[in-house]
Amino acid sequence: MLPWSAELAGRIEQGVVDSVLLRDNPLGDPHERPILVYLPPDYDRSDRRYPVVYTIQGYTGHVGMWFNRMPFRRPFPELADEVFAQGDVPPAIVVYVDAWTAFGGSQFLDSPATGRYHSYLCDEVVPWVDARYRTLADRDHRAIAGKSSGGYGAMVTPLLRPDLFGAFATHAGDALFDVCYRPDFRTVARTLRDEYDGSYPAFLADWRGRLHGTRPSDLDLIELYGYAAAYSGNEDGSVAIPFDDTGAVVPEVWARWLEWDPVLMAARPEYREAVRSLNAVWIDAGNRDEYHLDFGAVAFHRALTAAGVGADAVYFELFDAGHGAIEYRYPLSLAWLCERLA
Repeated sequence: MLPWSAELAGRIEQGVVDSVLLRDNPLGDPHERPILVYLPPDYDRSDRRYPVVYTIQGYTGHVGMWFNRMPFRRPFPELADEVFAQGDVPPAIVVYVDAWTAFGGSQFLDSPATGRYHSYLCDEVVPWVDARYRTLADRDHRAIAGKSSGGYGAMVTPLLRPDLFGAFATHAGDALFDVCYRPDFRTVARTLRDEYDGSYPAFLADWRGRLHGTRPSDLDLIELYGYAAAYSGNEDGSVAIPFDDTGAVVPEVWARWLEWDPVLMAARPEYREAVRSLNAVWIDAGNRDEYHLDFGAVAFHRALTAAGVGADAVYFELFDAGHGAIEYRYPLSLAWLCERLA
């Protein structure tokens, strides 16, 4: 296991998506976005077409971070390459998508407070890949996968766009909002009170004027604000916070968040046909997840089953781990998805 790099059996091409939909986004974030496309080992030796797995990241993730190398571990692009190197897993193209925002993430949704990141993914990134590579350009050969907020995006995107995606993998994806998000409201409300006189604008003004992470509360405050920007952004670009100064829920704002809870979405009639059309679903989470997303995984699995997803189309597992350092799970779901996409 080399500590700095490894030779790939396939290869990765770097490109740029010039997004019309992200131009003039509310945060002034770049509309030209990097994209990485992994081509399997036999791509240049054949004229065949390939399934595609779109890979999206958790909160604070951007596409360059895929190559971060931790001690004694390999980054996912190398683990993904190893899935195909031996030739016993049907090959696929793997696309690494960037959906970073100035708040640290977009939840891969369209929001007037951040930008049209769901439409960018579906209506610009997917056609960009299909136009440049030999893909099997239909929903039965296209999947999306991610962890944490990326797992959230992987859960909701096929429900919103079943015409594009027929399969997905979610690793510890954000779900069951009452359990994974709501308990944090009281903590954030107290931090805002004690450090910023209860004011999110005061926090943002301070945060923007210094290096992120120089105060211990930075990540907790900006992460929850980023979620609010995605789930309860207002048409004027402002952000509705789902709790008051006591940490109690603001019902009308919280209801907007719950509209985006994958567990509740899977149970709603408007998504029933999309749920039942799913060909392959991988759901897993660590049983010691610090955000209690193992409960979200269980609840989402149950919701899909109740909505009519066939048992043979779903892989579900709680494994012994927390929320972080679970990149070794990604090649497992990748291989599983590729078997079914083929």
